[in-house]
Amino acid sequence: MKKVFLIIEREYLSRVKKKSFLILTFLVPSLFIAMYAAVFFIYKNEGESKKEFLVLDESGIFKNEFKNSETITFKYADGGYAANKAKIKNKKDLLLLYVPKDYASSNDIEILSAKKPGFSLLNDVEKQMENIIQNKKLIAAGIDTAILKSSKTQININAKQLTDEGEKDANIGATYVVGFISSFLIYLSLFIYGAQVMRGVIEEKTNRIVEVIVSSVKPFQLMLGKILGIGAVGLTQFLLWIILSSTISVAAGKFLAPDQQVIKTEKVDATVNTDTNPTKVQESPALKFINAASSINFPYIIGSFLFYFIGGYLIYSALFAAVGSAVDNETETQQFMFPITLPLIFTFIVGMNVIINNPDGPLAFWLSMIPLTSPIAMMIRIPFGVPTWELALSIALLIAGFVFTTWIASRIYRVGILMYGKKVTYKELAKWFFYKE
Repeated sequence: MKKVFLIIEREYLSRVKKKSFLILTFLVPSLFIAMYAAVFFIYKNEGESKKEFLVLDESGIFKNEFKNSETITFKYADGGYAANKAKIKNKKDLLLLYVPKDYASSNDIEILSAKKPGFSLLNDVEKQMENIIQNKKLIAAGIDTAILKSSKTQININAKQLTDEGEKDANIGATYVVGFISSFLIYLSLFIYGAQVMRGVIEEKTNRIVEVIVSSVKPFQLMLGKILGIGAVGLTQFLLWIILSSTISVAAGKFLAPDQQVIKTEKVDATVNTDTNPTKVQESPALKFINAASSINFPYIIGSFLFYFIGGYLIYSALFAAVGSAVDNETETQQFMFPITLPLIFTFIVGMNVIINNPDGPLAFWLSMIPLTSPIAMMIRIPFGVPTWELALSIALLIAGFVFTTWIASRIYRVGILMYGKKVTYKELAKWFFYKE
């Protein structure tokens, strides 16, 4: 085992000391800070510039019917089409809304502007015009529009989960986001760190360094040391990301705390207001997500993530190492890579479309039990709640899968690491597997 630890130490330190590792480790949380700050700034301060419409309504249908909003104001124009068209020339915030006299038959309306209008701007104007026409038709049919409007009701459903401790908020949105992010990180990391193992094996093989190394250690010890060393690098990086991201989240929560206090105070005041239609105060989307995420058991999520990252990495890195030992350059790996990565790709696609919408279904259960697919499938399910016996069975199968996969990969690795200049096929790999020690 001393030799294995020496290999682990060499693989770990040679990568951790690289500038690229340090830059990437601290850059990702920094980018997260920048992205969060940009989104918050845009939400608080940015918006569509205010537009003014000159309404030239020759039909008379929309006369004095438009309502101004925070981003749109309407002014009814005098004069003809050509004169009003000249008014908006070279003015980016002034637009002409032209309704021809024969609108009822042609259904043709124009918006003219010096610059292309935004999609939401057109949508807002279209919606107002549709409501105006609809109200006029209802009135013509003898229907009271006031009664119709009062009959519209907005329903907000608060999902609750019944547990042994009592009722808890289900927080579906936050659960969905946590499941997606954790499964995506597992998916991405298995590719990144597994490929690092494969490239490291190919590099040592093509440089003939491995011939010197295997004179002192067994091929299995070399493979195991390389896998564990690079895995420790990945684990270190993830732990640093988790610590830095948690610090950022706490700081963001404290930054938004004053806004949250104002919202609570306004809500209390609204309950004593005698007005029959009190103004509803809404939280910002960012604050809503932070409040929802605060009820999620993050230590449990992070612990599960680390275990499934390690288990999935050990399985796939062993397979990547076997592929690296069987070829002489990275170009030749393509024929062996697809069968290995197919379970990952399949599970991620199915997980984002099926498992996340039915986390307790039969497909979700079986994919979370198969060792090649469980790291992704189970990380999607865990935020929704998984029975203890299912989690224990998945963990046991993942450990057994790692032992079995490593045994298979080591039998290929021990032969392939010393083979040069030969085009390897699946038939050849099968022969290597059955070679005696």
